Amino acid sequence: MISGLYEGQDGDSRLALRVDVDGPRPAGRVSGDLFTVAGATTSYAGSFVVHAPDVRDGLIHGRGDFTFDVPDRDVRVELADGAGSAVVAGRAYPVVFASPYFRSVLLEQDSVVGSVPFASYRTGTLPGPAASPDRELTVAGAYAEAGVELRVAEPEVIPVEGSGADLAWDDAELHHAMTRHFGAFGDAPAWRVWLLVASKHVGGYRGIMFDYDDAHQRQGSAVFYDAIKGDTPESRRAQLRTYVHELGHAFNLLHSWQKNLATPPQPLGPDGGFGDLSWMNYAWNYRPGGEPAYWAAFPFQFTDAELVHLRHGFYRDVAMGANAFGRGAAEIDPFERPVEDHSGLRLELRAKESFELGEPVVVELKLSCAGEPVTTHGHLHPDTEFTQVSITRPDGSTVLYRPMMRHCVDGSTDVRLDAGNPAMYRSAYVGHGRDGHYFQQPGEYQVRARYIAADGSRIVSPACPVRVRLPVSRADHEVAELMLGEEQGKLFSLLGSDAPELRAGNLALDELINRHGGHPLAVYARLVKGLNAEREFKELTPGGLRVRPPDPKQGIEHLGQVVRAGGIDNITLNLAMRRLARAEARQGDLGRANAVMDAMVATFQAKGVNPIVMGQIRRQAELTKSALSAEAP
Repeated sequence: MISGLYEGQDGDSRLALRVDVDGPRPAGRVSGDLFTVAGATTSYAGSFVVHAPDVRDGLIHGRGDFTFDVPDRDVRVELADGAGSAVVAGRAYPVVFASPYFRSVLLEQDSVVGSVPFASYRTGTLPGPAASPDRELTVAGAYAEAGVELRVAEPEVIPVEGSGADLAWDDAELHHAMTRHFGAFGDAPAWRVWLLVASKHVGGYRGIMFDYDDAHQRQGSAVFYDAIKGDTPESRRAQLRTYVHELGHAFNLLHSWQKNLATPPQPLGPDGGFGDLSWMNYAWNYRPGGEPAYWAAFPFQFTDAELVHLRHGFYRDVAMGANAFGRGAAEIDPFERPVEDHSGLRLELRAKESFELGEPVVVELKLSCAGEPVTTHGHLHPDTEFTQVSITRPDGSTVLYRPMMRHCVDGSTDVRLDAGNPAMYRSAYVGHGRDGHYFQQPGEYQVRARYIAADGSRIVSPACPVRVRLPVSRADHEVAELMLGEEQGKLFSLLGSDAPELRAGNLALDELINRHGGHPLAVYARLVKGLNAEREFKELTPGGLRVRPPDPKQGIEHLGQVVRAGGIDNITLNLAMRRLARAEARQGDLGRANAVMDAMVATFQAKGVNPIVMGQIRRQAELTKSALSAEAP
């Protein structure tokens, strides 16, 4: 065997060479990364890959694809007894064998007290494919089989300060925790990743790769113990898949059915990707046959294409903190509606007639049955990967909306759309995402959505026009500047945050409220401030986990003005009123909390909401009353 990692240097140029032509699951490729050495510093210079090398008696030759222009694309490697030479881009490097692993990554795994990290699973404990060997498999072992070394740092158990009554984490708290607690976190590409084992997520998810919102993404993931805990073989098997899956996102692996959204696009596997036997697929969504069929055939490994990415993807496409998830804000073609559509589903986008410059752009998604009853999943919001949104700008270019946080919904509840429940609705803020603000210029935009149904059907909405108006007054200009800051966009995406990294954004929203409190857009600043004040906020400190308790008084002050002012979409108004009721209850006034829920029903009744949705709102109000009553002292 000659496969593995080789290293060498020629003058000021250093080469990391990956030879993958024999051994377990050989990909039949040679690749490498080049670095420039200057004094005590080393800088990345470029990468290459030879996809179909000719291999004969230790001599390897082929034409490489490079990330930079080279006069000579021929790559020649000669190896014997763990050493040899490599000619790359016209330079000759003496090389020596460095590791059987093609890449090595530092994994720092910390857990909040009470959350027990996964250890290992014996793959033969439950029935599986006969060709898959029975072995004790850890997370590090799963990546080792893919040729990637996970060097696990000494784990830390994080104690909890403060009340800790509600240990449900939200996205803002997770990102703040990573920037404060991850010892290797930095604004630079590096082979290092943080995994937090937390109690639960406010959305009930099993895991999330949550680091999406800056120039150095994919450094942080989390798994949620309460959603995956258990000692049964089924539970340990699911835990292993969740850990490997979330870390796979940190290596820039997309979900199996989304690989065509990468830059450049990658081909989808069987059944539009849902037929992939991969860590990156969802067991419940596997086709054909769903979860039982997935586990009966899954060999506990990445697909061949994923293996090539992990071993031979260009450095910046794989290394944490380098290229963004999916590789940047790629221009795409606008979603086209299918030539034939027998799904029985209809997707619509709705938005206000026009928006002020700087106003958060919120769209409402409606999925309905077009005739006969249809059963599908309920993941309609674009942060769950089953719905994508494209935005065509006034200049004609089209970009994919990429939410700041994307959630792995590793499970699904069937939703039946019929005469008694003809549609489901979701509200989505699409004004800001991982690529910044999407509606920064006045003009007319065209927004489309695509929903991937439970059977794999791609349902595309008609275009929804979104018109952004020019500012008229001096106050309009000042408010737009205060709304369009990058940190303010993150605060709108996160629905507020205590993170010091977003302090300037919070100060800008405070300034907007203080100087322009009567402006129509001030309602959005109050919404963010009110929602953040009304909840608790967790902060990882050197001493452990500190919980900032809710501030119901400030929450009532801001959310009360939001409800009185109006101007926000119905679904966001619904959220604001339920959170206002919770703040009133926490303040000790259950009567006022119930009155807010009664007012919510009356408000939507006056808006002429259709009877079916009105029935859902009434049930929601009664459930909220019951929950607040149960929580009251």
